[in-house]
Amino acid sequence: MGETPTGTGTGNAAAPADPAAPAAPAGPTRIFLLDDHEVVRRGLRDLLESEEDLVVVGEAATAAQALARGPALRPDVAVLDVRLADGDGITVCRELRSRMPDLACLILTSFDDEEALLDAIMAGAAGYVLKQINGSDLVSAVRTVAAGRSMLDPSTTARLMRSLRDAEAGPPAEEDERLAVLSERERSVLDLVGEGLTNRQIALRLYLSEKTVKNHISRLLGKLGVERRVQAAVIATEVREHRQHER
Repeated sequence: MGETPTGTGTGNAAAPADPAAPAAPAGPTRIFLLDDHEVVRRGLRDLLESEEDLVVVGEAATAAQALARGPALRPDVAVLDVRLADGDGITVCRELRSRMPDLACLILTSFDDEEALLDAIMAGAAGYVLKQINGSDLVSAVRTVAAGRSMLDPSTTARLMRSLRDAEAGPPAEEDERLAVLSERERSVLDLVGEGLTNRQIALRLYLSEKTVKNHISRLLGKLGVERRVQAAVIATEVREHRQHER
């Protein structure tokens, strides 16, 4: 007896797949959490797992834990805090994406920090939102980046663009020529260094992280051609006195 031609038999033979048919659901979006506060992680987990299409597959409290655990869990989305005891979420984003190029990183931070936003974009983050965001919007942000789209906080993005435009415009004509090499943010930091503020105090005044302030100070010292903070403070004082004299 000859064989029954494929696809023409009777009984329980499976019909061939229709290539035009929609793919079966791939399952819920897998999420990895990084935040150094346990209460925050618990809140994020409860919020996200209340949605049927989202599941938290792991979490970490430090950058080291995230880099050790994240790749093995193969998440679709990583929600990363910026400020950590042993590093920052932006560096974690860069490292994780180097191992998992398809990973969508959503940076979640308390600080409206233009430099951190720019660093996050350069690290390949798909989204950057402030912790003041409400729960439903955060869920939407996770879904947005999981779908391959960008999710950036509009107010922070607008501020970044203004900062970049100001930097391109250069310092005012009456500004001390020694400061011409500094960005607007670096001049603001220098002013506060001249007032004797610590890195922590400057961070609070400018709504930046201490790490960002430290980076600004390192750069402005190099640009001013000095090695010590006190030398920069002297320059800041001289500039301030010169401004007051001209008024």
